[in-house]
Amino acid sequence: MTETGRPKYHLHQNTGFMLFTAWRVCKSVIFSGLLLALTTSAKAAVELFAAPAVLKKVETASCLKELMIVIAVFGGSLFLLAGLEAYLRQNTLFGRIAVRQALIRQIGDKTAKTSYPNTLNADFLNFQAKSYQACENNTSPAEGFWTTLTELLTNGFSFLAWSMILAELNPWLMCFIGIVSMAGYFVSKSVNRWGWHHREEEACCHKKMDYIRRMSASRPCAKEIRIFGLRPWLEQVWNDAFKQYQSFLFRREKTYIRINITDFVMTLIRSGVTFFYLLPLTFTRGLSVSGFLLYFTAANSFTRWVTGILDNFSLLHRQSLELSVIREFLEWPEIFRFENGKPLPKEMDKPYELRLDNVSFAYPGSSKNTISHMNLVVSPGEKLAVVGLNGAGKTTLVKLLCGFLDPGEGAVLLNGEDIRQYNRRDYYQLFSAVFQDFSVLEASVAENVAQSVDDIDLERVKKCISLAGLAEKTESLPHGLDTKIGRRVYEDGVELSGGQTQRLMLARALYKDSPLVILDEPTAALDPIAENDIYLKYSQMTEGRTSVFISHRLASTQFCDRILFLENGAVAEEGTHRQLLDKKGRYAELFEIQSQYYQKGAQDGREKTETVLFSGSQA
Repeated sequence: MTETGRPKYHLHQNTGFMLFTAWRVCKSVIFSGLLLALTTSAKAAVELFAAPAVLKKVETASCLKELMIVIAVFGGSLFLLAGLEAYLRQNTLFGRIAVRQALIRQIGDKTAKTSYPNTLNADFLNFQAKSYQACENNTSPAEGFWTTLTELLTNGFSFLAWSMILAELNPWLMCFIGIVSMAGYFVSKSVNRWGWHHREEEACCHKKMDYIRRMSASRPCAKEIRIFGLRPWLEQVWNDAFKQYQSFLFRREKTYIRINITDFVMTLIRSGVTFFYLLPLTFTRGLSVSGFLLYFTAANSFTRWVTGILDNFSLLHRQSLELSVIREFLEWPEIFRFENGKPLPKEMDKPYELRLDNVSFAYPGSSKNTISHMNLVVSPGEKLAVVGLNGAGKTTLVKLLCGFLDPGEGAVLLNGEDIRQYNRRDYYQLFSAVFQDFSVLEASVAENVAQSVDDIDLERVKKCISLAGLAEKTESLPHGLDTKIGRRVYEDGVELSGGQTQRLMLARALYKDSPLVILDEPTAALDPIAENDIYLKYSQMTEGRTSVFISHRLASTQFCDRILFLENGAVAEEGTHRQLLDKKGRYAELFEIQSQYYQKGAQDGREKTETVLFSGSQA
């Protein structure tokens, strides 16, 4: 959008964009659309002349043979043109779908490759959502544009042909019919704007009803509906929303009935004037009945082409607005360097040092720094643990180290070089990571670990799964490593527990085999014993690699070379686990609280066990 809020690209520019895209993806879309418009116009012309031509033969008492020839010629022409029109309408669909899919791929490519901060930008996400909506189905602008353009050409060709017919009769009559047609169109359009101005009210009703429908049918809500007796409440909410929608429909139909009245009046005026103009010509000036039928039909259908052109231009303009959104999204400026950045090859034997040089960072719209003037060195091969309370800045620190975010002040350095100069995708290849938020694909276990469908090293997959502690589970699955995860796509898929899913993500990080390892609370769903087991394995696996571990359980980081305790976006304490306990600071205080919690839990468990055993012996 421009600074005035207007679209960046106009109708003629977006038309050029779509023609260029079609030329690159499927040239037949352009030629078949033009041929379809010509065929449809020719079919309409044949239909116009067919009845008058047959009637003229009857009027002139032509022989039966001539009459049958005329009928055969027009009937055969209509048959061929109708068949060609149907063929073109069906087959142009495939090319138009191909163009729409090409735009969807471009949108998906932009979404997947864009600079990470763009994914946090509300405007970017809004344009992304609107871009996908514009490519949603066959009638959406990315494909409907071609239908509108074809209809515009059809109406334009027919308008020219009908104009010549009426101009031959009386140019003033043609102008009168055109003016009346446009007047009726603009009156109807002014009434139709009611629907446009009230679209949010209608959408709100649909949202409420769709929300209740989805909630009522969703599996996660099935338990709550039964336990808490939510059915009457859900029905009441649905009924209220439906009554609101009924009220909207009643008001809309009352308004829209004016369109029908307007159309009736305009049609009456147009047909009446044409009829009373042609009638004297027929009785006093020798206009044949076939000529009367031809001109009267042409006059009535002339309105169709005039309003069709106006409707098509109006619809094309609306579609252009949405196409402009797609173009602006695809051209959204990138914050990071990618292909224009300095190449950064992945070298497993090379030592990598990460450094934060007086780094500060604040999220957009926030007046407070999440990370404030932080100086930090992660030495090559060091195992660094980062701990702290929620909101201390742990995850933001990881995002800065991984290059997902750039600092507002200072710099993130890789072996002394500012990472902003590199191709950011090359930089990402240096990291293996498990984050708090992760995605599990509806694919096989092996594909999820390898993050690929081709050239999967199954032996390596098995090794990584074993290191992550998931070997026993995968061996019990019906198809082993080929078992599909999730049931939204595959009916025979399996659902993994939270802890099993996190182990799968650990195996995925192991499989990538990168020199830098980041674990951002990857074991939150595991019990402390299982978590400790995983971290001990990671301690062995990451030997010689630069590693950063984040955990909310302080005891699980004891194997690390150094521990940072963050508070308010800064390093409050630093040292080994024993050193931090000896300082008796905030780290030691939190560790003591967590230790008491686990000790109390264990004591409560023993007391319950003793109670059960005692009761059993008494029995």
